[in-house]
Amino acid sequence: MRKNVQHFLFFFLVSFILFAQVQHEVNPPEYIKSIVFKGPLEGDQFPIIKLGEPVTLNFDDLTATEPDYYYTLTHCNYDWTPSNLVKQQYLRGVDNVRILNYQNSFNTLQPYSNFRLQIPNNQTGILLSGNYILKVFDNQQELMFSRRFVVYEDLATVGVSIARPRDLSVFNEKQSVQFIINAGDLQLRNPNQEVKVAVLKNYHWDSAITDLKPQFVLGNQLTYRYDKASSFWAGNEFFNFENKDIRGATVNIASVKIDAIYHNYLYTNESRKDEPYTYFPDINGDFLITVLNRDPFIEADYAFIYFSLDYPKVPNSKSVHIYGKFNNYAVDDSTRMEYDDETGLYHAKLLLKQGFYNYKYVVVDKKGTIDENAICGNFLPTENNYLVLVYFRKFGALYDTLIGIGSGNSSTLTN
Repeated sequence: MRKNVQHFLFFFLVSFILFAQVQHEVNPPEYIKSIVFKGPLEGDQFPIIKLGEPVTLNFDDLTATEPDYYYTLTHCNYDWTPSNLVKQQYLRGVDNVRILNYQNSFNTLQPYSNFRLQIPNNQTGILLSGNYILKVFDNQQELMFSRRFVVYEDLATVGVSIARPRDLSVFNEKQSVQFIINAGDLQLRNPNQEVKVAVLKNYHWDSAITDLKPQFVLGNQLTYRYDKASSFWAGNEFFNFENKDIRGATVNIASVKIDAIYHNYLYTNESRKDEPYTYFPDINGDFLITVLNRDPFIEADYAFIYFSLDYPKVPNSKSVHIYGKFNNYAVDDSTRMEYDDETGLYHAKLLLKQGFYNYKYVVVDKKGTIDENAICGNFLPTENNYLVLVYFRKFGALYDTLIGIGSGNSSTLTN
C-alpha cells in the first residue's frame, strides 16, 4: 500500500513539474518555411489581438506533398507556464483539428504547399484573454513548431514613453521605458501581487523584462518610472533587402543568377559599431512576403540569398550569425557564417521566399549567449518600438487575464 502511495505521489510530482514548464516557442524543421503569424495590425510581429478578433497563421511546406497538419491551443499564465484551466474554459469548440486550407504553389521553380489557418473558425474560438501558445503537429503527433500570441481586453489604459537613461555611462547607448497604468473600474487590493507586466522591445519575446513592480500607487493608477530596471540597449537600424522582382537586381541586391532555383547576391555589409549613426527606415527586424502583381501566398518563389560581411575574424569560441524575424530570431547551423581567409569576409546563404526582409549580424558564444549589437553597435537615436502588456489575477482566480496593452516608440525621446 505504501509503495502504491509513493508511486502515485512520484508520478503526480513529475506530472506537475512537466505541466508547469514554461512554454517556449519551437522552431520548425528545414522544410517548413515562411511562418507568418499575425493579427489584424500589419505592423505587429506576432499576434496581439483583442478578444474576439481573428489571428492568422500562414506557412509553407517545401516537400509539396500536401501533408496533414493539426493545431492545438494552450492558455498560459503571464510567465508562459500553462494555466490551471481546462480547454472547455478558454476554448469554444475543440482544437487538435486538421488544417484544411492549403494550396500548392503555382508557376514557381521551388515547389511548396502553402497552409493557412484563421482562428476563430467553425471548430475553434477563444473565450478568455491572456497568453496563448499555438502548436502545429504532423499526422504522427510530432510537434513541428509553436508560436506565442496574446489576447487582451480593454479594461486598463497604458501610457508609455521612452526616455533617455540617467546613467551617463550608457547615455548614448540605452533607452528606458516608462509607463503609467490606469486600471479603471478594476478593484486592486494588492497591486504588487495582482498586477504583472511584460515589456518587450520590437515584439521580441527574448527581450522581455517581467520583474517590475509599481513604484507609486494612487488609487487605481500605477506608475513605473524606472531607469536601469526598464532600460534596453538601443541597437541600430536593421539591414534590409527586397526581391519581390526576383529576376532583377533591386534594393541592396547586387546580382541575380538562375539555376534550378534563383540565386540573389547581396552587396557586402560592413560593421557599423564604430561608425556614426545613420537613420535607415526599417521594420524592426520583421519581414513581408511580397511579389509583383501575383498572389504572394502561392506564387512567390524561393531564392538562395547570399550574405557577406566585412568584419574581423572572431575567436574560435564565438561565431557570427544572420539574425531576424524570418526564422523567429533562431541561431543555428543555417544562419552561421563562415569566414573566408582569402577575401577577409564572412559568407552565408539562406533559402528565403520573395519579399522585403530586415536582418542584422550577431555574435554568439559557445554558451549560446547572443550579443545583438557587437557588430552594429548601440545608438540612442535608433528607432525601436516598445510594447507593455498588463496582466491581472484577482484573489482566488485560476488564471491571469491580459487587461491592457500600451506601446511607445523611441523616435520621440523624453528627458
